[in-house]
Amino acid sequence: MAQAKVTKTPAAGVNPKQHIVTVLMTDGNKFEILTTWGKEGDTLRLDADPKNHPAWQDKATNFVNANDERMAKFKKKFGNFEF
Repeated sequence: MAQAKVTKTPAAGVNPKQHIVTVLMTDGNKFEILTTWGKEGDTLRLDADPKNHPAWQDKATNFVNANDERMAKFKKKFGNFEF
């Protein structure tokens, strides 16, 4: 099957301008990203990141799962089966 040839280039001014900002993690580590957030040279300070958020922890037992009640109803109706 022949591939279609792209004849148009992206329209100028359609995508927002991107710039470099510094991301400050909760443990003090920093890195730079290209983004449309803020303006050139701004610092984005994170409140939660993989270092302190329970969703990214190995033992996320204290993470609240809003679907617990729905899962219990599902398991009661259909059983607890494995894929």
